[in-house]
Amino acid sequence: DLTDGPAQEKTGAKKVIRFQKCIIAAGSSPVHLPFIPQDPRIVDSTGALELRTVDGQAPKKMLVIGGGIIGLEMATVYSLLGTRVDVVEMLDALMQGPDRDAVKVWEKQNLHRFDKVMLKTRTVAVDARADGLYVKFEGEQAPADEQRYDLILQAAGRSPNGRKLGAENAGIAVNERGFIPVDAQQRSNVANIFAIGDIVGNPMLAHKGVHEGHVAAEVAAGELKGDAHLARVAFDAQVIPSVAYTHPEVAWVGVTEDAARREGRAVEVAKFPWAASGRAIANGADYGFTKLVFDQATQRVIGGTIVGPSAGDMIGEVALAIEMGADAVDIGKTIHPHPTLGETIG
Repeated sequence: DLTDGPAQEKTGAKKVIRFQKCIIAAGSSPVHLPFIPQDPRIVDSTGALELRTVDGQAPKKMLVIGGGIIGLEMATVYSLLGTRVDVVEMLDALMQGPDRDAVKVWEKQNLHRFDKVMLKTRTVAVDARADGLYVKFEGEQAPADEQRYDLILQAAGRSPNGRKLGAENAGIAVNERGFIPVDAQQRSNVANIFAIGDIVGNPMLAHKGVHEGHVAAEVAAGELKGDAHLARVAFDAQVIPSVAYTHPEVAWVGVTEDAARREGRAVEVAKFPWAASGRAIANGADYGFTKLVFDQATQRVIGGTIVGPSAGDMIGEVALAIEMGADAVDIGKTIHPHPTLGETIG
């Protein structure tokens, strides 16, 4: 049985739905740190999008807990509204995932937005008072005194909603972290129930969930119709691109240069500085770059990183190149229009 929450609240009655196939797409929720009080001035990424104001003005001082992509995206927005921002991150660097040279470009363009970037530091206490939110920190870069903020954004990760559904009532397996394990056709351990998106595992990205949804819907519909080709339908993406929608954008896909070096993988790297791109210069984005990573033996492209405006729009070409097994010649001999940022890939 699946219960319709809103209907239950309004009528007090349970609504029972009968189905042959079901796709669970219940997503994930922001992690709420247990020591942080409930207060309207303490928000997650959804609450931050409501653009809280005080007397019609953006908050003067904001703390972002978590130096990952979501926190930095929202820090960019509030900074542009005039808010001064502090960031606290337990790890030794911001924006884990992309190559460090890309993050350094982002930092150079953005550090003016922040009063404090506290790495290897954690938040240990928050006291919500009438005149502000008072926070204590511990760690390498923790200030000695408590700090006052008008707004706090919790961006310390997300957790899957698998344990919030009563899925066990239908016999669906949910692991200890709250994920629903699925096979390559997005099927759970219950044959007629599928799951997609954040609730089935990382990376928690909308574009991954959409493609998983395509697979689940095709399999579910095909089984009802008896389609013969269903054995070939599966989620088998080689790579899933990631984008930080900051300014500038940072986008990456496949094997990063840093990961290849750590693993001792034999690669070649081609890096095009946007200072040599007329379009980037005209756009005031000559600080950016496009980088491709090739397997040394086959010369096939296995990864790429782009930093600069529209990086997220461009990374799809690199993802396609990896999926299609393109090598350096395939990309270099493909005519790209001029003047564009996209020609930096060619």
